[in-house]
Amino acid sequence: MAFVANDNQQLELTDSTLNLTQREKRVLEISWAKTFAEQVFPAIDESIFSVLYSDKASRPNTPVNVIVGALILKEALGDTDDELVEALMFDIRYQYALHTTSFEEQPLSDRTLSRFRARVLAYETEHDVDLIHECVVKMVKEISEFMNISPGRQRMDSLMVAANIRNLSLLELFYTCVANLAKIMNQREVLLPKEQHHYIEKDDYNRFIYHQREVDAAERTVVVMHDAEKLIGLCDKTGDLDDTSEYQLLIRLLKERTVMDDDGGRRLRKKEEIQNSSEVLLNPSDPDATFRYKAGGKNLGYVGNVVESVGANGSLITDYAYEKNIYTDNQFMKDYLERQDTFDDGSFIVADGAYSGEANIKAAESHNLKLVTTNFTSRKPDEIYAGFRFTEDGHFLIECINGCKPEECTYDPGNDHSVAYFKTKECDTCPYKDRCQPRFLKTRVRKEVSWKAVGRAKRGCKKSCVYGK
Repeated sequence: MAFVANDNQQLELTDSTLNLTQREKRVLEISWAKTFAEQVFPAIDESIFSVLYSDKASRPNTPVNVIVGALILKEALGDTDDELVEALMFDIRYQYALHTTSFEEQPLSDRTLSRFRARVLAYETEHDVDLIHECVVKMVKEISEFMNISPGRQRMDSLMVAANIRNLSLLELFYTCVANLAKIMNQREVLLPKEQHHYIEKDDYNRFIYHQREVDAAERTVVVMHDAEKLIGLCDKTGDLDDTSEYQLLIRLLKERTVMDDDGGRRLRKKEEIQNSSEVLLNPSDPDATFRYKAGGKNLGYVGNVVESVGANGSLITDYAYEKNIYTDNQFMKDYLERQDTFDDGSFIVADGAYSGEANIKAAESHNLKLVTTNFTSRKPDEIYAGFRFTEDGHFLIECINGCKPEECTYDPGNDHSVAYFKTKECDTCPYKDRCQPRFLKTRVRKEVSWKAVGRAKRGCKKSCVYGK
């Protein structure tokens, strides 16, 4: 399918608006369709999506600006795909908004939108470029000028986006991954061992998960784990399923949730042995979904970040980002500032305390932008934290207020905290022990602290504060 720009916007003699009465034309002129047709639709840059189509002469594509405009209307008006396609056929407002009133037949079908999304997703997966994001950001610049909204007054905030999956128990997770691989093996005519054949049988899930309560769930999980090993070994011999997601996900599950003993046997990892627990596989239906605690609740899925410009005539979302929900607000701010040019004098961006940090404040200043953070997410940190030293990326604690260096330090991306371990002797004699309140373990001392808390402590100190050196 070749890319052809939709440049023909002239009215034809068969245009449907010519058959409207004067009263109908007046109503159409004051509806949302006129604003969309004159301001939003012309701002859609079709050329961004030309990479999705062939450069050889072939059947022309459905007009891209009509597809993108229809997707915007779908979200704005709360339509489903089917409702949108029907509305475009019979509602003159949709046709007027998308400049299709002269089309002999409306260009959208029940598969047009889904195929377009698939093309965009495939391109992003291969090239790591979000064409929709590029198009929206480019449109925003023109729309903000029309609305007379300056980018000098902005606010940023994030929101959790729940994944449409269930948080499976460990037994359910192992069973589902093994059953998925067994089914794909059966489809490709790989002979399953007799002991694992039940995974492809109907209603086996209910029988195994719910009708065997006399056997402990942990014991059944071990059984499924060993079945997984056998199926993986069989796949490795054939070499025909390495490219399947079912095979890759089961390999990932075994790596994340199991470990090999010294005697060469495999066992389930203990809770404290799981590395990056926020990033482990939760459900094979959505392998990218992650787990996070936020605002006192459990969140399973993703996080969106929105930048909004505010003016006298209203507000407009000017940028957005979408990541796994372990992505921190602090990092969203860094990413946004890296993409920006220099702002006009007096520009500022308002965000909550999670977006703060010395690096972000300096980065904002380099773009002539003032970062204003409000509503700190926790109580005011003790001033002693102003004397803690971190690496430049804010992930690892280098030295505490007493000048002690940790023996070991790890970074927890889920909470954006540095977890440091000190010698017991050093912390036991520290004059700041009661204010620091580290956790004394059997052989060493554990201290968990975030770079944001250190930055807030420094800003909270007076200029003469000794900790702020």
